[in-house]
Amino acid sequence: MATVAEHLIQALRVSGVRRIYGLPGDSLNGFTDAIRRSGEISWEHVRHEETAAFAAAADAALTGGLAVCAGSCGPGNLHLINGLFDAQRSRVPVLAIAAHIPRTEIGSDYFQETHPQELFRECSVYCELVSTPEMAPRILEMAMRAAVEDSGVAVVVIPGEIFLQRADASAWSTRPITATRSVVRPDDESLRQAAAILNDARAVTILGGAGVAGAHDALIDLAGTLNAPVVHALRGKEFIEYDNPFDVGMTGLLGFASGYKAIKEADALLMLGTDFPYPQFYPDGAKVIQVDVRGRHLGRRTPVDLGLVGTVADTAAALQPLLQQKTDSQHLDRSLRHYRKTRKAMDELAVNDRDRTPIRPEYVAGLVNQLASEDAVFTVDVGSPVVWAARYLTMNGRRRLIGSFNHGSMACALPHAIGAQSALPGRQIVALAGDGGLTMLFGELVTLIQNKLPVKVIVFNNSSLNFVELEMKAAGIVNFGTDLVNPDFAAVAQAMGIFGRRVERPADLQRALADAFAHDGPAVVDVVTARQELSIPPAITVEQAKGFSLYAIRTILAGRADELLDLVTTNVARRILD
Repeated sequence: MATVAEHLIQALRVSGVRRIYGLPGDSLNGFTDAIRRSGEISWEHVRHEETAAFAAAADAALTGGLAVCAGSCGPGNLHLINGLFDAQRSRVPVLAIAAHIPRTEIGSDYFQETHPQELFRECSVYCELVSTPEMAPRILEMAMRAAVEDSGVAVVVIPGEIFLQRADASAWSTRPITATRSVVRPDDESLRQAAAILNDARAVTILGGAGVAGAHDALIDLAGTLNAPVVHALRGKEFIEYDNPFDVGMTGLLGFASGYKAIKEADALLMLGTDFPYPQFYPDGAKVIQVDVRGRHLGRRTPVDLGLVGTVADTAAALQPLLQQKTDSQHLDRSLRHYRKTRKAMDELAVNDRDRTPIRPEYVAGLVNQLASEDAVFTVDVGSPVVWAARYLTMNGRRRLIGSFNHGSMACALPHAIGAQSALPGRQIVALAGDGGLTMLFGELVTLIQNKLPVKVIVFNNSSLNFVELEMKAAGIVNFGTDLVNPDFAAVAQAMGIFGRRVERPADLQRALADAFAHDGPAVVDVVTARQELSIPPAITVEQAKGFSLYAIRTILAGRADELLDLVTTNVARRILD
């Protein structure tokens, strides 16, 4: 008779799980020992449980299957929470095994006691405690089913001693738990209403998000019929911008002026699979149709005239025959012209600026884009790296882009890259890391060596929490508490046995990146980048303009005029010389 842990591992294996990310601990010993003896599921050993959850989130996002992470009782599984919030908000199927203190001690303020069911409830679609061996099979099955059907996090809390107890095999299902496939679209009358709005509109713009995954061709057909420019939210970038003659860029705080303008000038906005959160970027007075497979998302960002529940692929296929071919292309043509102008202006910044130092971050992102493989997977930290990735990485239908785009957590690039490389060992994985994000989970560089993961880490080293500084400037606040005293990241990498190269001059960057990408193993390229580069949003509010003015005045009064001069030199002087 096998143990509960052995049955659990077998159930995961039958459902396609091949990797479990985590850190060992005494309450988890029965589980990790069962993994050791199984020989069919690998234990992906990381240095921090937060990384385990981030890695599982990336694994699930790239494979589409259930990914698993685990943590021991108390602090161990508590460390999972931030990464699990990321997985939950990215809507990917992750199962977390949270070991617990002995069940007879629950409620006694025992060593390392927490209340996992309460702690994990907000970041999960299912969270339950296994109190007896007999409960384990059904709870595990329900947890896996919830994760794959709701595309979210399921947490199974198991006291450590239960892993080791013997259990009859008859209660454990040998059938795989995988996501069902369904056709989900609105009814015919709702589709007719949508078609009437779109057919009557003079200027239609499409805003797409991550829900467009798998529906690229249907999106292009809709845009062609409606003569509609296509704007994407950040999570829709990898699914929308490639092979798209209607693409006018991204909107939002990190986006393009052309995307913002195409939406603001529309009299009908068709939202496809997006929960884009910023109301200031939506049109004023336009008719809005929103398509989302989750009905509760409808209308929560901007008022909608018609909400449609369905997948983008199924809804678009049913809507297309009801649409009339538009002959007026003025709105589309104007939007495309503006996009070409915007794109050209941005690309002019992604250059070696006369060998000036520090290096422009746009140049770093542009060279990474040129040199990375055609099927590379990019992971990006929040803050300035995600800005440059959004603007300068080119998607082609084969590349992938993973980040904490909804949860917005620091330190995600390297952990996501660990999960991506573990899941896709034959692919090139490139982590665009901020100096603050990298150092927050710095120990995971050791994981790259230990697990033999050839991740390429590109560090945007500006010795600051750069995006936080930008937010302070916009609010009229003198920068404070954002300085970072950094080591030579390349030297640290070399001390660990990792390929390391520090780049301080633009002329040396291309060779350093090419050497790192060609290296058969993990690599760190530490690029000293301009601290005062402004990633200006596509629309500046009056409040932001006032904020920058206040920032300038207060910075001078604080005796830091040199900081203001550096800001001007970095962002204005180059344009004057050009």
